Amino acid sequence: MDIFLILLLFTVIAIIFYFLLLRPWILTWGATKVEVKMPLAGDDIVLKPHFVATRAVTIDAPTAEVWRWIVQIGSARAGWYSLDWIDNAGVPSAQDILPEFQKIEVDYFVPFTPDQKNGMWVKDFRQPEFILWWDRKGNGTWGWYLQEFENGCTRLITRLRTRYDLSFPWVIYYLVYDFGDIVMMRKCMLGIKQRAERHHGPSKEKSA
Repeated sequence: MDIFLILLLFTVIAIIFYFLLLRPWILTWGATKVEVKMPLAGDDIVLKPHFVATRAVTIDAPTAEVWRWIVQIGSARAGWYSLDWIDNAGVPSAQDILPEFQKIEVDYFVPFTPDQKNGMWVKDFRQPEFILWWDRKGNGTWGWYLQEFENGCTRLITRLRTRYDLSFPWVIYYLVYDFGDIVMMRKCMLGIKQRAERHHGPSKEKSA
């Protein structure tokens, strides 16, 4: 009985810690309070979402440069600039711009898995300001928003809005998704930052 009570207490403490401290950080990594609250394209699609994550990073490159790295994202494309052994079948994500994957249009499919069977579709976009993906069911959206500063830097904001399927076994997937998404998303955004800044660097040196 003592062991049961200890485990129960530990579980309660862990849940409280997650929802009061860890989850708010997971859902707002890198973003300001203003960015978290600001309305963005696509916010009206998913009604009563269980998961709303707004993350952001500043990139020392113009929006036109950052845009090219986002457009080519996808499994069996440029990759996700993240955990390649998980989301790209172990194939290293691209370190260069791939012209064959610079196409974008409404209803264009973006594969999330190496077998090309799972993913999202382009719902809307405005080059080089934003790209909005969705699941065509109204249960999930993923937006990429780019804001250029006067100094030529870009503020990249992403927003995920997801309504969970709480039926078994999907509930297990979404439990992992809820706390695990930040690992992939943070690495992805920093991967875009690193690539865009490195690629843009030589151009800045030539124009100096």
